[in-house]
This record gives sequence, structure tokens and C-alpha cells, in this order.
Amino acid sequence: MTDDGDDRGHPPFEWARHAGVLFDLDGVITPTARIHEHAWGELFSGFDYTERDYLEHIDGKPRYDGVRDFLASRGVTLPEGSPDDAPGDGSVCALGNRKNALFNEVLDRDGIAPYPGSQATLDLLAELGVPAAIVSSSKNAVPVLAAAGLTERFEVVVDGVVAADVGLAGKPAPDGYLLGAERLGVDPAATVVVEDAVSGVAAGARGGFAVTIGVDRGAGRRALLDHGATFVVDDLDELLPADRRTRAT
Repeated sequence: MTDDGDDRGHPPFEWARHAGVLFDLDGVITPTARIHEHAWGELFSGFDYTERDYLEHIDGKPRYDGVRDFLASRGVTLPEGSPDDAPGDGSVCALGNRKNALFNEVLDRDGIAPYPGSQATLDLLAELGVPAAIVSSSKNAVPVLAAAGLTERFEVVVDGVVAADVGLAGKPAPDGYLLGAERLGVDPAATVVVEDAVSGVAAGARGGFAVTIGVDRGAGRRALLDHGATFVVDDLDELLPADRRTRAT
């Protein structure tokens, strides 16, 4: 595999050579990024919001950081407020809580299914005995995993709830991934990080992990490489043995 951003034909990845795998959730395991994008778009509909805003200011970050950074891009400052604020638009936290309510409405109504290539990768890891964990900025990781039928797949979930409880810095800081490796009982230097956000691949690179795989769901191959991805694929399916691939080649 090359790192010039132009390759497409990847050989099977040697997952068994690594002690564990830490997955982001939204956009890597499940297409929840689409639900998040819909909720953010509705939240900021009065600000000429675009998909590029999601990728540049919000993707991969804790919810309140995303609110704050997007508003800053428009020259808007709001009081921070409190996580207990009712959903609304009077503070950063109120806006974040309103976005979360919108997200859960769509999740409850439409459900979610994992990407087939990601499901096949999880199946392979289980067969190989390679442990996996979720490291997500979202506070909705547990209900998303339940909706996708994946709760039993991950004994370790480091999400936005855990981060708030223990005071972890959000991505691009590597803190969440380092805690995920610790709770999984693996050495970061022998562990794989899988991410679709530039802030996430930056976290993997800063944490000293063996490999940081970028999955390009819209952030752009060059951007993911520039922020620390070891290499980039369009889907984890590309890294599976030929007889396990779920997509036509």
C-alpha cells in the first residue's frame, strides 16, 4: 500500500499481527454520520450550513465543541451554559442538547445497520481472537450500538459519556484512544486505530498507535493522510480477503 492518496487496490490487511483494534463508531462501523449530518443541518439551518461545515468544524468532535467551533466560524458567540440546559438556542449546551434530541428522533424512527464491510471485518476479528473496542466522541454510542445489534461485540466502549465522567480531552487529543487501549489491555504501539474524521486520525497519530487507518466517507483522502492516517481506504471491505469482501470489485 502506498501513502500517496491515489491507490485503490489494497491487499488483505494482516489484522492478526496486531494486539487490538480501536474503532470510531459514526462513519466507521455505522453510517450514523448521515443521521448526525441531518440533525446538525436542521440545527443550523439558519446559518447557510453545508456538508463542508460538518467536515471542517464538527466531524469527530465532542458535541459541544462542534457547536462552539461552528458558531465561531460564523463569528457568533453564545454563553457556554450547562449540560443540564433544556434543548434550545440560548447557549452552546442548549444547542448541543437540541441537536442530540434531533439525532435520537431519527435513530428511533429509522434505526441503523452497520456498513457490510465493517460487519465483515468485525466477524473476521472475532474469528482471529483480536479484541476490539469503540472510541467515539458521541454520547449516543451505546444506543447506536444497540440499534445496530452490536452491543455484544464490544466489551469496551469509550464514548462521550465516559469522556465527561473521567475528564478526557476530545479528539484530536489521543486521550480517548489511549484509555480505550488501556481498558482493552493492549499496548498502543501494537494496536490499530480506525477513523473517518481528520480529528480522529490526528488522535491516532498523536497516540503512538501502530497503524491509523483512515476511512474516507467524505473528509477526503489527502486530508486524512495529512492529519496522520497511515493509509486511507474508501471502505474496510478493501482490506478483507477476497472471499470475504461484500462489495463488487
